[in-house]
Amino acid sequence: MTNQIIECVPNFSEGVDREIISRITDEIALVDGVKLLNVDPGKDANRTVVTFAGEPAAVIEAAFSAIKMAGELIDMQTQKGTHPRMGATDVCPLIPVSNITLDETGEYALQLARKVGQELQIPVYLYEHSQTNAKRNNLAAIRAGEYEGFFKKIKLPAWQPDFGPAEMDAKRGATVIGARDFLIAYNINLNTSSVTVANEIAQQVRETGKIIIGENGKERIPGALKYVKAIGWYMEEYKKAQVSMNLTNIAVTPIHQVFDEVQAKADALGVKVTGSELIGMIPLKAMKDAGQYFLQKQGITYITSEEKLIAAAIEAMGLNELAPFNPRQRIIEYLI
Repeated sequence: MTNQIIECVPNFSEGVDREIISRITDEIALVDGVKLLNVDPGKDANRTVVTFAGEPAAVIEAAFSAIKMAGELIDMQTQKGTHPRMGATDVCPLIPVSNITLDETGEYALQLARKVGQELQIPVYLYEHSQTNAKRNNLAAIRAGEYEGFFKKIKLPAWQPDFGPAEMDAKRGATVIGARDFLIAYNINLNTSSVTVANEIAQQVRETGKIIIGENGKERIPGALKYVKAIGWYMEEYKKAQVSMNLTNIAVTPIHQVFDEVQAKADALGVKVTGSELIGMIPLKAMKDAGQYFLQKQGITYITSEEKLIAAAIEAMGLNELAPFNPRQRIIEYLI
């Protein structure tokens, strides 16, 4: 039987101290049966997105060791950053890659969540496919109030953790674990420092849209893109605002559609998109489809070379604007 492969993409609430980041990722690299694929720290977000993959049992072992080390090294009492967060290991998703179903991956997520809650005594919340309660399967809903608000939130009957103590850990915070489909974390850069403008674009494109006050009271106006979560923020490191997004179903809403939609909304508000930034990794098909799409917009329909399609996607979406984009290091199939 061909080996089962799952991917794990933990987000740690440290994006500045390279020694801390290395000590956490070293825990992953030491485990036989897993491959550390990508480490993507963000200074202003003060967050590092780590990607690794391997056979399920090894992935669970590596994830547990990394969560344990992050709890020892990161102090949430002093941690600050632009990205919403609630714990040293803020979220730890497991994603099916090869010869394994989402349901089977969910069993491993439960195993990890139970182990973290019982052995490390960290409050753990299940999310996405692993959470049966529809009112608390969305990461944004779970994390609302963030670290500072969780000391009260965790005491509410509706927000008791799924595993671990019903007491907020002052140093380590709380952690969210679950199985989900592949997600792309993607930021689009604007030629403005205005968070207001970036937030307005985010509200116009994200699936949940925005709430307005009308004649009949509060009314939600849906956004343009299904399976897209978005916020606007300012990145001091880059001196510009970004529309920061999670694309949770790229089969329905591919990355090239997201780029075009944000660009259209920005143009309507009198600002320009200057490029974009991929956080973590992306499937090969998503890059090839984007390249095909942007070449067809230019009237070019005869390109079939994988390398040229990827180059076209990088150029059209400005993925090289903030840092060099190396497909061999960012496309998941090239590394697994």
